[in-house]
Amino acid sequence: MTTKTEVTAVFDIGKTNKKFFLFDTGFREVYREYTMLDDTTDEDGYPAENLEQLQQWLKGMLDRILHAEEYKVTAINFSSYGASFVHVDENGNVLTPLYNYTKPLPEHISKEFYDTYGDPIDFATRTGSPRAEMLNSGMQLYWIKKTKPEIFERIKYSLHFPQYLSYLFTGIPLSDYTSIGCHTGLWDYEANDYHAWVYKEEIDRKLPPIVPSETALSMTYKRRKIKIGVGIHDSSAALLPYILSEKKPFLLVSTGTWSISLNPYNQEPLSGEDVEHNCLNYMRTDGNRVKATRFFMGNEYRIQVKKLGAYYAKAYGYHRKVKFDRRLYMKLISNPSIHFKFEGIKLRRKKLHKTDLAPFSTFEEAFHQLMIELMELQVETSGRAIGNSRINKIFIDGGFTDNDVFVKLMSHHFRDFKVRTTRNSLGSALGAAMVISEEKPGPKFLKKTYKMEKLAPLLLSVQRDNV
Repeated sequence: MTTKTEVTAVFDIGKTNKKFFLFDTGFREVYREYTMLDDTTDEDGYPAENLEQLQQWLKGMLDRILHAEEYKVTAINFSSYGASFVHVDENGNVLTPLYNYTKPLPEHISKEFYDTYGDPIDFATRTGSPRAEMLNSGMQLYWIKKTKPEIFERIKYSLHFPQYLSYLFTGIPLSDYTSIGCHTGLWDYEANDYHAWVYKEEIDRKLPPIVPSETALSMTYKRRKIKIGVGIHDSSAALLPYILSEKKPFLLVSTGTWSISLNPYNQEPLSGEDVEHNCLNYMRTDGNRVKATRFFMGNEYRIQVKKLGAYYAKAYGYHRKVKFDRRLYMKLISNPSIHFKFEGIKLRRKKLHKTDLAPFSTFEEAFHQLMIELMELQVETSGRAIGNSRINKIFIDGGFTDNDVFVKLMSHHFRDFKVRTTRNSLGSALGAAMVISEEKPGPKFLKKTYKMEKLAPLLLSVQRDNV
């Protein structure tokens, strides 16, 4: 009889890709599977996560693995994007769509909130949550209370999305620090408790008990004894393998739909200036704050490369083949200018009425210009996350590690740092597996598991005759 491999199963749920991983006891990936699900819409016709389809995929995927001859699932955990709640009644029935964090919040609701609870900058410095409408997920609950009071009264529990995924398998409603601490507007970092507004509005009555992210429940699922984690916010999960493995201070640039620069070594309260520059706090599994900056890079990138494809008659996906071209880069930076009108990024920069591609003769040239403009924002946000911290190493994780132009420009702009990219896009999934494990990674874990690649600074000449 063949001995089965003991594994931890992890569901890593992004807005675009839904991923399933199996990790063995040494945290080596032994299986992965991806799927994409169609969005549904909420009552206003705005795109929303299709919870019914997602639940069918989650349970179907796990049932299939539980019956696989080669694996023995001993633990399950979940990572997912934050800023999202699933609201259930006393019988566990879902009461509302999972509202999209990009859904506009009515202006009068936002105004009423800040008129009542203080200046947005002051509020943000205490909660680590710059004003971001529905992306401050606490505002979703405030909005429901004010506009859908009959629904609000029926809510027994409002579950952060990672904890809802766990709840599907355990039936036990819980909250964890990483979900509460991710730009929700719920947590007062100075008081180390929910903010006073949460109690005044009686929102706290809808929020399940808080447990550490390391919590795992011993359950019987389909007649099998399995340890089930409570779920973890994806950015905090992506940070965890580095914290457990790296002894010296570092910055993690986690790339994907958002580009998030995470500095776990700066726990100072946010200043008003920080907030105005889109700084925020995330929370480590131990409750300590992480200074972070973010911008909607991956979202903007997808929008713009689709437009480039249409303009230059290239199929979507062509951009993935573009390699860094030194001569093109030198040509473009010799006459710096802005050509792209960004649609989903609200950082301060010169605003254009429309994107101008006329000066660029090829897709490759326009693509380099796009990356130059995105990199300007990346340098600004990462630099602010670093601040005065004694950091000399930067890790780049996530989807943009496969973007040759991006990583080359990072190596150039951060040439005074040791810059490393990862070739295994495991980030949040691996963190979710590690947080409920009793095993600890060894000193060479990152190098072996993440296939680290050192980036050498670019050797660029600024002489015009070399352009």
